[in-house]
Amino acid sequence: MNPNDTGNPDHEEARPMESDTPPHATTVLARPMGERALIWGGFPLVGAVLGWLLPIVADWAVSLPWFPFQGPLELAAGLPAPAATVGGLILGVATGVVLALVSESEYTTVTVDDNKVTLRNDTATRTVERADVTAVFRDGAALVLLGPDTGELARQGGDMPAQERLRAAFRRHGYPWRDDGDPHAEHYQRWVEDLPDLSASAHALLKARARALEREDRSDAEQLRSELAGLGVVLRDREGKQFWRPAPPDSR
Repeated sequence: MNPNDTGNPDHEEARPMESDTPPHATTVLARPMGERALIWGGFPLVGAVLGWLLPIVADWAVSLPWFPFQGPLELAAGLPAPAATVGGLILGVATGVVLALVSESEYTTVTVDDNKVTLRNDTATRTVERADVTAVFRDGAALVLLGPDTGELARQGGDMPAQERLRAAFRRHGYPWRDDGDPHAEHYQRWVEDLPDLSASAHALLKARARALEREDRSDAEQLRSELAGLGVVLRDREGKQFWRPAPPDSR
């Protein structure tokens, strides 16, 4: 006799409830191992080759009075051959390692699951809830997530996974990925000073951001973008020019 049998014919073993749509495993889009190996192997190798050539280049460059960095070049050219070669190799490899470290720190890893998406690099981490996302698309090199009020929940540029990987991950987890880009693209207009549709505060921030773009200060430009979003102004850049469209204030 089965010890678990209660004798009640209506008795059924309790079973866990199952969802009609089981959750997908979290998708982590990190830098591919092949690309990482190329960076960590290639940058130091190229640096070593350039460092080995440094004494030869220095001897040639010091003969040209107009060539910049004459002081350091004269110092390199004056070193004994073995010391110059070894020093150049060490300097080149070290420079390659630094460039590899910078590349790793700037890469944005995108983690997507059925409930949220996280964008992470060495400088910042941003998480957006799935329920808040109404559109996901690429705007040039940037990944953009829009909210229900058409404001931008996130805009992440720089080095990140390829578009094909992003598209597959977001679609797998049920996000509204758009191959056609920004669904509100027709509402953008180029910013010009004293445009009557914008407040004085928005104009002041846009002027400051235009100066930041001219001096290629990316950090300041992104901070000003966030402040403008708080005023209900959504931005995108094209060839150094600012284009804007309205959105409800404090949409981010």
